[in-house]
Amino acid sequence: MSSTVVRPAPAPGPVAEGAPRHGRTRVFALPEPRWAAAALGFFLAALVLDLAGAPAWAWGPLYALTYVTGGWEPGWAGLRALREKTLDVDLLMVVAAIGAAAIGQVPDGALLIVIFATSGALEAVATARTADSVRGLLDLAPDTATRLSADGGEDVVPTARLRVGDLVLVRPGERIGADGRVVDGGSDVDQATITGEPLPVAKRPGDEVFAGTLNGTGALRVRVGRDPSESVIARIVAMVQEASETKAPTQLFIEKVEQRYSVGMVAATLLVFAVPLLLGSDLRPALLRAMTFMIVASPCAVVLATMPPLLSAMANAGRHGVLVKSAVVMERLGAVDAVALDKTGTLTSGTPYVTGIRPLAGLDAAELLRLAAAAEYPSEHPLGRAVVEAARVRGVRVPDAEEFAASPGMGVAALVEGRRVAVGSPRLVPGGAAGAVAAELEDDGHTAVVVVADGVPVGVLGIADRLRPDAADAVAALGRLTGRPPVLVTGDNPRSAARVAASVGITDVRADLLPQAKVDAVRELEAAGRKVLVVGDGVNDAPALAAAHTGLAMGRAGSDLALETADAVVVRDELAAVPAAVALSRRARRLVVQNLVIAGTFIAALVVWDLAGTLPLPLGVAGHEGSTVIVGLNGLRLLADRAWPGSDGS
Repeated sequence: MSSTVVRPAPAPGPVAEGAPRHGRTRVFALPEPRWAAAALGFFLAALVLDLAGAPAWAWGPLYALTYVTGGWEPGWAGLRALREKTLDVDLLMVVAAIGAAAIGQVPDGALLIVIFATSGALEAVATARTADSVRGLLDLAPDTATRLSADGGEDVVPTARLRVGDLVLVRPGERIGADGRVVDGGSDVDQATITGEPLPVAKRPGDEVFAGTLNGTGALRVRVGRDPSESVIARIVAMVQEASETKAPTQLFIEKVEQRYSVGMVAATLLVFAVPLLLGSDLRPALLRAMTFMIVASPCAVVLATMPPLLSAMANAGRHGVLVKSAVVMERLGAVDAVALDKTGTLTSGTPYVTGIRPLAGLDAAELLRLAAAAEYPSEHPLGRAVVEAARVRGVRVPDAEEFAASPGMGVAALVEGRRVAVGSPRLVPGGAAGAVAAELEDDGHTAVVVVADGVPVGVLGIADRLRPDAADAVAALGRLTGRPPVLVTGDNPRSAARVAASVGITDVRADLLPQAKVDAVRELEAAGRKVLVVGDGVNDAPALAAAHTGLAMGRAGSDLALETADAVVVRDELAAVPAAVALSRRARRLVVQNLVIAGTFIAALVVWDLAGTLPLPLGVAGHEGSTVIVGLNGLRLLADRAWPGSDGS
């Protein structure tokens, strides 16, 4: 194996002017807050001059600028909607403000414009914060990478131009430019932002690395394994972009009703204006009452009730490593009342390790492991990697192997220091001492691997998957949230499944399930009236993830099919994030209900006041737009880190 030669890093080129810099969006980087601030400034200046008794030519233009800066954008959007035969609430608010000005209530109309513009600015900020939460991952991926040519030359290229199979040099302190595997060198890599692991992870030849993770003090040569557009980070960003374009069912229902409500409100406004005139009222009081009615009856707060809480919850979940693909999913996630968990890669880490070494035929444990690791070294099978890793951890020197061959379902064979060594299934040596040891290990829930040298069984290795440290707590939290313990659905053998289930407190175990049988198990739960959350990671979990009320994939070890099929993805390796996400969704749903109650109460009270009494236009404006601001701010509460539930889902 050749050593990795590290040359001095080339000097970084200048940053292109106007290059995008991702991070927390500044409030005034958005047009809506800028227009709202301008409208507020003009309004305050005009109000001061008006109250001070200044002539109309001093404050009149300032009020006019208030109307223009705060109302042009919603007015233009409303006109475009009207061209499509859609009545937009924004347009109604602008019309109401102009109507107020037409009857001499210029300051009141300007106040309506200012508060309405402020509500729009709040919604824009909430949407931007949602995108900020995960878009910051783009900063992790470097713009360029050092690609190595066949003759050893270096070429600094944009990471977007990397292709599968390219060899990349990663110097100490650099970020890795693409997903791939180490082929030479060694280092510790900080991959907390992708997997959630708190400490840097040692990387050696054969280990997987992720784009955007930070290399430590060593140099690595990495073979690109995925196109940059398919890297973990790229998939995260794509999911967020898709999520931002979706709407929750509650929001879709509100928007559907909004059209009919708006038409009805316009008709009611005309009646409120016409009936008093027919009964002998003067024009000005009738028009003022009608304008006030149209303002206070507008469903602005109702329309804003749903999306801010859900978008804020999605942003918070994204910051904590759970990518919810849409607002629909965020709303549905909180409705689950049953959970089905896969075993391997979900309750367990999906990384097998050697749990027992049983030498036979006079060998000691180190010699047995040395022969097995040598034969398994070229293998890519997870059990083979577990054997090699066990030898590395124990400091066992692994000799070179020749004539390597793999037989699917049976194991591997190789020539090691002149001896023909086979490592694989107990079927290699049915019966005998090795068979008895293998049966004992399997009875304890382990996978048995027999080692044979020159036709003689020389030992048995026990291999098991490692239970996630937070698995028991996560299972208990999900049980508390849904009112019943989760169900274990796995394709593993019943003994292994029962052992894992007992370790985490699961009593309902469905083992030896093929993918279709997992789907049947989910449908059985749903037939009993349950809304099922399925958590899995493998290709065999994808059908169940698709069939469930909500599917959630473990992202680190998850297959591409599972990640695409699932409704949400746990990017970091934390099972505790699952109950936390469910609890957060329920908080978002509660805020939606709170917002609808607040909005409905304000509208009803103000409408009754206007019809049964005399509601001053300024008070109606303040009440209507104040409720909209309250609803918007209430929805933004879930942006705070403290809104993320604890590991117990509370």
